[in-house]
Amino acid sequence: MEKFRVLEIKQSVFADNDKRADELRKELKEKKVFLLNLMSSPGAGKTTTLARTVERLKDEMRIGVMEADIDSDVDARAMAELGVKTIQLHTGGMCHLDAGMTAQGLEGLRTGDIDLAILENVGNLVCPAEFDTGAVKNVMILSVPEGDDKPLKYPLMFSVCDVVLINKIDVLPYFDFDMDTCRQNILMRNPNARIIPVCARTGEGIDAWTDWLRVQVEEWRR
Repeated sequence: MEKFRVLEIKQSVFADNDKRADELRKELKEKKVFLLNLMSSPGAGKTTTLARTVERLKDEMRIGVMEADIDSDVDARAMAELGVKTIQLHTGGMCHLDAGMTAQGLEGLRTGDIDLAILENVGNLVCPAEFDTGAVKNVMILSVPEGDDKPLKYPLMFSVCDVVLINKIDVLPYFDFDMDTCRQNILMRNPNARIIPVCARTGEGIDAWTDWLRVQVEEWRR
């Protein structure tokens, strides 16, 4: 007779979260709200890239932003100054958002008058990639100073993303970063990934990124 049971907690947590994420996507489809999950390591340029994205699209569609962070409201203040609906999500020390947390954020954002909801996830290349937030598309930012080997070191992050934005290309001459090698490493992990080099500071490449996003939102809302 067994004296104890072994429960695979991690598998159970992921299964429950995946179910909630699928439910959330269905709800968003019915409401015609496109949810984008934006991920990166700290300092890769999420907020600056997001600001450029909002500037390009805010006159074409109704945008809401959820800024997730362990603490502080610095990023939320920056987004609010751009004139878009913004809420701050504090994770209470957790390094990621899951589908349940995202659903709470969307409720607080009040998506009835929003076409595009953007979740700026917690800065981390590990935890955020493990949890399906219910987003329609996942996008991550890799900055040039981080190195072209990051797809090899953090495979899950690159495998779950539909688009990889390679940011800070203006500093390519000053870092040991090979764009071709980086592309190969990304495609090794995810052959379907769309790779777009950008510089959020100067705006280079942002049009290519927002053109892609515009099409995705339009298709989702049909």
